[in-house]
Amino acid sequence: MSNRLFLSNRKMELSSGKLARFADGSAVVQLGDTAVMVTAVSKTKPSASQFMPLVVDYRQKAAAAGRIPTNYLRRELASTDKEILTSRVIDRSIRPLFPAGYFYDTQILCNLLAVDGVNDPDVLAINGASAALALSDIPWNGPIGAVRVGLVDGETIINPTRKQLSSSTLNLVVAGAPQNQVVMLEATAENILQQDFCHAIKVGLKQTQHIIQGIQQLVKERGVAKRTVQKLYVAPEEIVECANNCVFRSYFFSSQRLASNKIYAVFTDSGHDKISRDEAINKIRLETEEQLKEKFPEAEPYEIIESFNVVSKDIFRNLVLNEYRRCDGRDLTSLRDIKCEVDMFKMLHGSALFQRGQTQVLCTVTFDSIESSVKSDVISTAVSGIKDKNFMLHYEFPPYATNEIGKVGGMNRRELGHGALAERALKPVIPQDFPFTIRVTSEVLESNGSSSMASACGGSLALMDAGVPVSSAVAGVAIGLITKCSLENGGIEDYRLLTDILGIEDYYGDMDFKMAGTNKGITALQVDLKLPGIPIKIVMEAIQQATAAKREILQIMNQTLAKPRPNRKESGPVVETIHVPLSKRLRFVGPGAYNLKKLQAQTGVTVSQLDEETYSVFAPTPIAMHEAREFIRDICKDDQEVNLEFGAVYTATITEIRDSGVMVKLYPNMTPVLLHNSQLDQRKVKYFGRDPTDGRMRLSRKILQSPATAVLKTLTDKNSIVLGGTIPQSSTSSQ
Repeated sequence: MSNRLFLSNRKMELSSGKLARFADGSAVVQLGDTAVMVTAVSKTKPSASQFMPLVVDYRQKAAAAGRIPTNYLRRELASTDKEILTSRVIDRSIRPLFPAGYFYDTQILCNLLAVDGVNDPDVLAINGASAALALSDIPWNGPIGAVRVGLVDGETIINPTRKQLSSSTLNLVVAGAPQNQVVMLEATAENILQQDFCHAIKVGLKQTQHIIQGIQQLVKERGVAKRTVQKLYVAPEEIVECANNCVFRSYFFSSQRLASNKIYAVFTDSGHDKISRDEAINKIRLETEEQLKEKFPEAEPYEIIESFNVVSKDIFRNLVLNEYRRCDGRDLTSLRDIKCEVDMFKMLHGSALFQRGQTQVLCTVTFDSIESSVKSDVISTAVSGIKDKNFMLHYEFPPYATNEIGKVGGMNRRELGHGALAERALKPVIPQDFPFTIRVTSEVLESNGSSSMASACGGSLALMDAGVPVSSAVAGVAIGLITKCSLENGGIEDYRLLTDILGIEDYYGDMDFKMAGTNKGITALQVDLKLPGIPIKIVMEAIQQATAAKREILQIMNQTLAKPRPNRKESGPVVETIHVPLSKRLRFVGPGAYNLKKLQAQTGVTVSQLDEETYSVFAPTPIAMHEAREFIRDICKDDQEVNLEFGAVYTATITEIRDSGVMVKLYPNMTPVLLHNSQLDQRKVKYFGRDPTDGRMRLSRKILQSPATAVLKTLTDKNSIVLGGTIPQSSTSSQ
């Protein structure tokens, strides 16, 4: 059973029923010669967890690209960053459409069957997950459709090829639900204008509807019936009503207060910070739950806990919807107080501290050699086209950032995703020809919402503090959403957009809309929803509100550091180029690269060959570069101090006798040269140039016996090793 769709004159095929038939649902999606199989399985018995236990695993298969893994075991091992990030995109696209309270273990596996190197399989995997869930009996309110949108020469392209994407200024993934509802957005952009960005979203959303219709047709042909679950874990209305009306008696006054009134008082007290507000709510929670347990002894623990959560959530959301009030006293479009500092520690190549409310991020910049760039394995390159990159941002979220205790070390999916978003926000402003590999580390010291966008702001300041000639400063902000839905059809009746959301606003809200960019345009976007879709109108309003907030943040950042520093710090690394003529390469490199290895071991520099006669020397400090210069001069000083005249006659010193001839020196610190038996006569020899292939000197005694007139030529500067500066041009003088 299959269905063929045509998106911008390109055929996408959806099929099911042939492979993996024991799974609850399976589907194969093919575009060009790239094919992905996705399976969906969900248990029929509920999980003990108090959330939706959904696991999405996207794995790149070496066989799909016609390769064998290059690791020791020659098989696929742990998930790569690309696989984890793609799994997150799929998860964020399908999770909002599961029924509320569906706490049944569910697993989505994406298996690459074939990769043609032209079409990226990640978007196909999203559509495959949608088809597998829709064709299964798993309760799910889909289907959805997903497309990638590119922008080449001002023209939008749906599902661009890898070659088209390399020249595109936009890489946007749009996941849409029926009736033109947006479910998920993720984008990287080369600082494109807001109107172009909005147009691309609209075009992409329109194309998703064709995919949705194709999946719906497959579902209709199969006649799928959804299973009846044992139980959906939602709070019973009677317990919620009781929690709302729980009475608290004061020990000091005779008055009584309802639980809802006490919660309202906490949420309207702008004097609370994150910790004190959480403590106050938890105190009310404990008292309320004790009363609920007495009144409903048969109720499950989850029902008691969730009933209080429902009451708290409704009060919090109604404050925003009805009274336009936020728990910290701001209006709906105001930013929190922002403070910025740069040059935190003199020894760092670049550093910045970005504080927004109670979110605090310390960003540092480190320069290293081009050899330190991230190297992609051959499978990632073949499957997804990822190549080496010399800019990276690593995000760290230690437990103390939220006053908790936890395991330190390693990296979870959340940290990887947040770091990737901040990296995408900054990458478009990094110069392509920068001579160093750049690593930005973002350590969250305090967290109360939007730490990834704080990482983008702090990273931008740190890069400018380090002297990286970025094209423009970058700032990011998170926009939240509170909605009121109709009880009849579930549609959105009313909504409020919130600028620069707190952690609690993210928790109780319906959307986390993160956007970053410069004063001119947009560089990155990530939209996560808890609703099964929102109208395109809300997305456009959120972009407009985020743009205004972004410009306000940039104005504050510019007061601290408005443009990159003209020079890098004195303690920073140094890069120089060395010109080594072919005739001197053996002397410079040494047998078995002995001299290069010794140079790097003694001075700590890194030497990279750029072309036949040019080497790049990276030194972590100016002192190390000075030591490297002295080392190079020392090993090459014989060639730099003595210029031999072509055709001149010299007295040679024999240093070693071999079967094939003798090793001789023309001056004390010269590298011995073989004088072959065929050219051996007496101790006086004639120098007549170097071998053009290996640069060795050519000496002869026999040629002195010929009556030819000797021509004297002076060796030029091209035959000397040049440290730094420009490469000398060839010149020859004769006399």
